[in-house]
Amino acid sequence: MKTIEEHTFRPYDRELNQLRQTVLEMGRAVERQVEKAVEGVRKGDQALFDEVLQTERSINEEDRRVFEQSVQLIVRNAPAAADLRLVMSSLQISKDLERIGDEAKKIAKSGIRLYQAAPSFTPAIELELITRTTLAMLHASLDAYARLDDSQAQEILADDRTVDAMFKGILRELITYMMEDPRTISHSLELVFVAKSLERVGDHAKNVIEQVVYLVEGRDIRYTPEAKPQPPQ
Repeated sequence: MKTIEEHTFRPYDRELNQLRQTVLEMGRAVERQVEKAVEGVRKGDQALFDEVLQTERSINEEDRRVFEQSVQLIVRNAPAAADLRLVMSSLQISKDLERIGDEAKKIAKSGIRLYQAAPSFTPAIELELITRTTLAMLHASLDAYARLDDSQAQEILADDRTVDAMFKGILRELITYMMEDPRTISHSLELVFVAKSLERVGDHAKNVIEQVVYLVEGRDIRYTPEAKPQPPQ
């Protein structure tokens, strides 16, 4: 793993930097969205749910801005080599970020349904660890993009497998609750949806670091064994 050399052709440096900045702003926004959505589930805070739903539209707008900036860069400057990889990777990363925003929206909607059905509801499982791990993956992937440095890629890819295992554990736990007390089925299913959305956030964070590897090294690792590390022994 390595870092990419900074672009040296000055005329469109500003446009490239603006593109990266838009993607990073979008990344920070979706991080906050996931945090607020899960916090809303934990506390039953309708205001947090409302904020997530309202902000989702602005994330879609950021995705549109990335697309427009990318098209303008290509049309005006015909970038090649590393510059073209930066544009194409930024486009793909923004799509994954937009989908993370969608997952945050799904979490908020599940939270709304949970607390409308039972205002005194208390989650039967602990979501903090899977939330913390997926957000750490996302933050590290965005940091790698900001620094044009993929040195942490293998660690992030391994964390994705860990998140998958966490989701399976949560699913088993919730199935047990439902079997022991059928009255918990509707609540437990909503928590399954929340946990699944968090697992998908991890999947999208994994996609981001794969794009950073492509950007930095020119290698597409999406379908290689490298992108599917074995779980820790």
